[in-house]
Amino acid sequence: MLAPKLELPPPFTLVTLREVGDAFRHAVSIAPEQGAGTLVYVGRFDLAEFAVVLEPDEPLRIARRAHYMGMVALADALIAFAPPEKPITIDWPDAIRIDGGLLGGGQLGWPEGAAEDEPPPWLVFGGMIRTVSMTDEPGLHPMAAALEEEGFTDVAAAELMASFARHLMVHIDSAQEHGFGAIAREYLSRLPMERGLRRDIDENGDLMARRLGKTEVKRMALRPALATPSWLDPKTGGPRT
Repeated sequence: MLAPKLELPPPFTLVTLREVGDAFRHAVSIAPEQGAGTLVYVGRFDLAEFAVVLEPDEPLRIARRAHYMGMVALADALIAFAPPEKPITIDWPDAIRIDGGLLGGGQLGWPEGAAEDEPPPWLVFGGMIRTVSMTDEPGLHPMAAALEEEGFTDVAAAELMASFARHLMVHIDSAQEHGFGAIAREYLSRLPMERGLRRDIDENGDLMARRLGKTEVKRMALRPALATPSWLDPKTGGPRT
């Protein structure tokens, strides 16, 4: 099994699967033995699919905020290659869109039965981006997007993965030096703008929303929202169309 010839930041160890592999599930299965920095990549032509193992030192209820860090790194990786006129946004908590079309998203896994008030032995963040549309009929799925159709010329899936790894390291360093606030601000800036609405991320990762002039705060819980990725089609194993 040959790995893509790419330079990854020093903490990462690359594991490459064949096209039939599942990066997220494989990363979860090897996380206890392989540990932090393991980056699993699946060599597919229609998807950029990868997953990374993390080892947080915070209690699980707080450590789940790593999902936001992964989503920001995924968005940054796309922006690095995107045509300037293409807006990239996030649907809370886990879907990535370009110009309104669904590209893919991220997901977070942790050990089953892990205690909420203790650091988990590992977390896995997985990302998946549609690079090529598999339908022969243009316009058949107008709410779905693919990099090839959106003007991302000559961007290989492996290059997108490497860009994600580099941006993830930048955000990990930033969080260690400045705290989670910078990650939260960048993530929130990627959500679709809604006038008169203020959003914040609570310590446990829940999204808090309050309209200006109102005292009522709407809470959207992160943990149950991560149970089933909103963007993932369980039948195809790829982003929804």
